[in-house]
Amino acid sequence: MIAPAIVLDDVTVTYPDAAAPALSHVSFAIEEGDLCVVVGRTGTGKSTLLGTLNGLVPHFTGGTLAGTVTVAGRTTRASRPRDLADAVGYVGQNPVTGFVTDNVSDEIAYGMEQLGLAPAAMRKRVEETLDLLGIAQLRHRPLLDLSGGQQQRVAIAAVLAAQPRVLILDEPTSALDPTAAQDVLGAITTLVHEVGLTVVLAEHRLERVIHAADTIAWVTPGGTVEVGDPGEILLRCDVTPPLADLARALGWPRVHRSVRDARRHVQRLELTPAAPHDPPVPAEPVGLHLGDLSVSYGRTRAVNGVTLDFAAGTVTGLMGRNGAGKSSLLWAVQGGVPSAGDVLADGTVDPRALPPADARRAVSLVPQTAADLLYLPTVARELEQADAETGAEPGTAAGMLARLRSALPPDADPRDLSEGQRLSLVLAIQLTASPSVVLLDEPTRGLDYAMKARLRGILRTLAAEGRTIVVSTHDVEFAASVADRLVVMADGDVIADGPTREIATSSPVFAPQVTKVFAPTPVLTVAEVAEGLR
Repeated sequence: MIAPAIVLDDVTVTYPDAAAPALSHVSFAIEEGDLCVVVGRTGTGKSTLLGTLNGLVPHFTGGTLAGTVTVAGRTTRASRPRDLADAVGYVGQNPVTGFVTDNVSDEIAYGMEQLGLAPAAMRKRVEETLDLLGIAQLRHRPLLDLSGGQQQRVAIAAVLAAQPRVLILDEPTSALDPTAAQDVLGAITTLVHEVGLTVVLAEHRLERVIHAADTIAWVTPGGTVEVGDPGEILLRCDVTPPLADLARALGWPRVHRSVRDARRHVQRLELTPAAPHDPPVPAEPVGLHLGDLSVSYGRTRAVNGVTLDFAAGTVTGLMGRNGAGKSSLLWAVQGGVPSAGDVLADGTVDPRALPPADARRAVSLVPQTAADLLYLPTVARELEQADAETGAEPGTAAGMLARLRSALPPDADPRDLSEGQRLSLVLAIQLTASPSVVLLDEPTRGLDYAMKARLRGILRTLAAEGRTIVVSTHDVEFAASVADRLVVMADGDVIADGPTREIATSSPVFAPQVTKVFAPTPVLTVAEVAEGLR
């Protein structure tokens, strides 16, 4: 009889000075060759659970681990992470922090060098892994020149090249566009089914992965973990991907894990919601004007003469594959990268020509890696500094954080927060300046569904106040629910621009799951389905 690949026996993890354990009396097993998806609200302990599987918890993070974790026949109590490197591969939320070399090929080869593989074997595996992840064209590129999604794929490739028996992934598709996410997950599921690799991954965008899951491990707010069939767990857990939300709204006894299965069920029930009608997206007043805007990095043209007007009081979603130029466009508007052409906020002000304090009131940018803007030792200090730098009344930044409903301990070190918590903190800091134009680069990375709903409410409130909101995102579900308009980029050019419903429902790549289930009826959200059926 084949032993399970992973066994947790009465595991409790407690961090120093914590009021309660991060994980409490956790016991379950994952069979060899299974794909297990770890779900749960932000901050409930998903990353801690993953860290126990390769010894990062507690050998690296500190704290106390009671109970036994056995992975590939070895206990993490007796084996440190380096001792498990040949059997367990791990990719964290932020791949850049794990890079140790300068270019793609060297990074993929590095782990194999540490394991003592022969050069010929390393070269072969490097090429195989480059092809597997679809990044062969990046082999000689500097890592820091890659987009966030490309860096994520390189990080996964570097781990896969060592051919571990167990692969641990923390938010593996968070920085990837829909097509790239499908490519990566396709490669992972191929390894699961064809090679027998055991994969455990934590993911907030469950719509991308749940169809491939064998089991779900739900980390509850109390630190316990429930493991079982995805269709059953999703119907009662506290995270609701679109198909789970649909099942609950329509009273279905089980969550259909794929669009195909949900669509067949809908057709059997002959459910056809009424088509919703949207008011026209306003064009005036113009809150942000871009005229022939271009950004170049040496010989590489990232933004190619883009001309766009964004109306005040609207939310625009900026979409496109990794490397399309979305982040470069946002940074050019903010003044963070050299650019040519016109940028006018509120019709008259070029933020690139203003002193930093004044520019921040005109345009604020929440970057893709939120931690880049955090440098003080505590949450409270960061909030106080935001008030001081913007001249706001003391407590303004803390009040903005409260509006986001993110209860962060004032004395917590920002480096110890989850990606979602850090993003909430940075968003509060940036909004303290009351900018007229708010730019967000991948703001839902690391956010659970409830936090995305709160962020959606905040952005709609800011738009109602007359601010101009531009959100670069790969999250088609979020874009469909928050944006009035979608702009799609490719190779530095704008290739589609129009009302969200028109753009999203005409594209198999950028259509949300509910749209695919009820096509050709152009619904975007579960709320629209429920209203249309009513």
